[in-house]
Amino acid sequence: MTTVAGIGLILVVVTAVILLFRLLRQPAVIGEITAGILLGPSVLGLLPGDLTEVLFPEELRSHLSVVAQIGVLLFLFIVGWEFSPASVRRHRRSAGLIWLSSMATPMVLGTVLAWLLYPHYGTVGGRPLELSSFVLYLGVAMSITAFPVLARIIAEHRLQTSRVGALALAMAAADDVLAWSVLAVVVALVTAAGASGFVMVIVWSMLYVAVMLWVVRPLLAFAVRRAGEAARPWLAMPAAAGVLLSAYTTSTIGIHAIFGAFMFGLVMPRSSPGLLRSAVREPLERAGTLLMPVFFVVTGLSVDLTTLSGPTLLVTVAIIAVACLGKLGGVAIPARLSGMSTNGSIVLGLLMNTRGLTELVILNVGLSLGLLNTQLFSAMVVMAVVTTAMASPLLTLTLRRAKPLTLEPDLRLDPPVSALSTR
Repeated sequence: MTTVAGIGLILVVVTAVILLFRLLRQPAVIGEITAGILLGPSVLGLLPGDLTEVLFPEELRSHLSVVAQIGVLLFLFIVGWEFSPASVRRHRRSAGLIWLSSMATPMVLGTVLAWLLYPHYGTVGGRPLELSSFVLYLGVAMSITAFPVLARIIAEHRLQTSRVGALALAMAAADDVLAWSVLAVVVALVTAAGASGFVMVIVWSMLYVAVMLWVVRPLLAFAVRRAGEAARPWLAMPAAAGVLLSAYTTSTIGIHAIFGAFMFGLVMPRSSPGLLRSAVREPLERAGTLLMPVFFVVTGLSVDLTTLSGPTLLVTVAIIAVACLGKLGGVAIPARLSGMSTNGSIVLGLLMNTRGLTELVILNVGLSLGLLNTQLFSAMVVMAVVTTAMASPLLTLTLRRAKPLTLEPDLRLDPPVSALSTR
């Protein structure tokens, strides 16, 4: 019953903090992250009696971690399902150069920063890290854009039918696929036993992808075509089973469970959208929404802001600066050079600089692999919060300056061609 009480407390606190941050016009993820930090050693743990340890002892955390992992898997499944290859193909000419810069610039700056940080953070728990793994991982972590949070911000600012909104969604979707692919290589490098082990992980991963695309996807499409209204109440259960089994498969291969959940979302049928949305997506999305607060608290228990002092505070500022320069500058500058308006370029850069929950998932992978110590993990979490929190207020200022929107070709609201809903 201790686990049940702990989850109940988490849901109450997270709900209260989310409502507070919504009054400040911040996305829900900022409130969720803040709630996790408040319940961790950074705030609650500083009070007399070490309340964090009392409320969340070590034996409880293992149970919470299992619940949190299921929430993350459902979240990644929805992210994969939301990915639209058609939207990426539709904007590949106009977004190609900007997207390459949006990935390459933060990744290059991130790898340079990682190389500079390696002498100070290259040993975790007394174990020296491989320089290549550390550098490549930090480069990936710096290049993330959170697609679900981005879509929510775009909708709130009524940009979903503008050129900027469409480009941002297409580029963020492509970001996700490339970032997960590179991260899978990093995980394989860290977990594989030697060069031969790494090769085997890659071979098994390629076989897994082939089976998912050419066997599982057709079977899912066939099953959906045969499923009638009588099957509607039961469709969510086999879908959830598929997510978990796919996640288990990739975990066994050696490329982390999150990739299996994301890949299962990618191969989900796009036909029968009404049936699948009401019978599968909405139930699993609601279940993920209930479980994700546990993930944020588990993350918050690993964040210790009291360690961010002296040199580590300067490192945190440097990480935030590199993240903003790489993503915001790496998008806004090439967008302006390609002919986009100044305001449109700034808006696109601000949108792509949003990291949100996706960044936390990546950071937790790094923490579980032993690539980050508590200090660097805490600094990276602060970067994720700052880059996400700054998006809405700066967008509001930029769009206010650009009014009326009808005079800005990149921000003009065109007739809607599709609807997008996201958490």
